[in-house]
Amino acid sequence: MEMRQLRYFVAVARERNFSRAAERLNMAQPPLSRQIRMLEEEMGTDLVDRSVRPLRLTAPGRLFLKQAEQILDHAEATRQMIERASASGKQSVVFGFVASTMYGRFPALIRGFRQVARDVELQLVEMSSLEQMAALKEGRIDAGFGTQRFEDPAVRRVLLREEKMVVAMPVTHPLAADNAPLPLWRIAQEPQILYPARPRPSYADQVLAVFHDHGLTPRIGHEARELHIAIGLVAAAEGIAVVPDSLIRSGLEGVCYRPIEEGPTSPIFMCFRCGDTSRPLRQMKEVICEMYPGWNYPVPEGLRADLQG
Repeated sequence: MEMRQLRYFVAVARERNFSRAAERLNMAQPPLSRQIRMLEEEMGTDLVDRSVRPLRLTAPGRLFLKQAEQILDHAEATRQMIERASASGKQSVVFGFVASTMYGRFPALIRGFRQVARDVELQLVEMSSLEQMAALKEGRIDAGFGTQRFEDPAVRRVLLREEKMVVAMPVTHPLAADNAPLPLWRIAQEPQILYPARPRPSYADQVLAVFHDHGLTPRIGHEARELHIAIGLVAAAEGIAVVPDSLIRSGLEGVCYRPIEEGPTSPIFMCFRCGDTSRPLRQMKEVICEMYPGWNYPVPEGLRADLQG
């Protein structure tokens, strides 16, 4: 996925017409149509309903539009931030994060960090857990917040907490009739929407492992590239998805959540380079240790040890 494709998609969504969008972008219509089709192929679903005039977005397309606008806004804000940091000489820090953390406590932690580190220029970059490992070793990020267990002698991984998994389903689904916990064997009978489709291993493999550990082979309905596409497919009644319970706060229309009887969990990790004693990294560790008790979370032992050491 490229930034220009996001700009193309936003233009089509706003104009609701390929010809007008092409004029707005100062390009011919055929290459614009090809780029949107390539984007849909990468997402694994139609984003635009071409059967009506004017064009309209599908349910996944509406979700993707919100994310695309946020990404473009963030990219512009980042460009401006880097310009300011370069001019001011401020210390900077880059945190990588997986999309699902934005539905949990991560935004509050970032607000807390900004309050105690006002003299630090912070940049946030969405990337998979696997991508975070490479970015840490290459120096492109200073800390990563993800859900995958990767071993690397150059990277320290600290478990922040275990998050409960729940099953997301359309409100019209027969299983949505009550809120009793669902057994995994029953969930496995429904078409599963997994995410992200790549890179792998990913959260999708965690979900599959939960089923396999209980001797179950789930039905795979779709493999979505992004979390918001997966939830959009759930809203469109294309299947159900096992997700972190922090997504319950998203309040997406047409989706409800049921607990899982076996109580599986997904870990949330903070990763950083071994030996990194930078002030911004220490400040983030302190913020986590100070804020977690307010949510009735135990203070992560790994961070406590780092701060006391």
